[in-house]
Amino acid sequence: MNDDIYRHVEGVREPDPTLGKTRGRHEPATVERVPPAPVESQPEQPAKPPKRQRVVLADPRSRSTPTLRARVELEEQTSWGTLLVDDLVKRQLRAGLALAGLVLVVLGGLPLAFYLSSDFAGVHVVGVPLAWLLLGVLPFPLLLLAGLAYNRLAERHERDFVDMIEN
Repeated sequence: MNDDIYRHVEGVREPDPTLGKTRGRHEPATVERVPPAPVESQPEQPAKPPKRQRVVLADPRSRSTPTLRARVELEEQTSWGTLLVDDLVKRQLRAGLALAGLVLVVLGGLPLAFYLSSDFAGVHVVGVPLAWLLLGVLPFPLLLLAGLAYNRLAERHERDFVDMIEN
């Protein structure tokens, strides 16, 4: 151990009183003056303050959130989206079955009517039996009308479906 730096006085180490006095005189650091920061010129005040504008970041009553949610549900085919599509398919199937039932009743009822009423079966129009005209001509316009009606119903159901999704 080096005893040059410390002396022992009654078992207690004391710092050397000459410690640090051997150095040269302390000169304070020189302080250089920093030039002041240039003063920024103030922009000229416009004669008339700008018109205030209201900035709306999001409309809390926006309808886009349910629409977006419904579209995402449909795209991801979640259980809710599948339920919506199944409902549309059921409505269109119901309309198709109803129209098909109507066509079957009308076309199937004619032979039954001719069978039950012999007078009705014996009627002639322009020399042609009415039964032949009804069974030979009636099905085509009836099927055309049933197809047009089904098309309108299906489009209405799809419009309702789209309106429900968008709203």
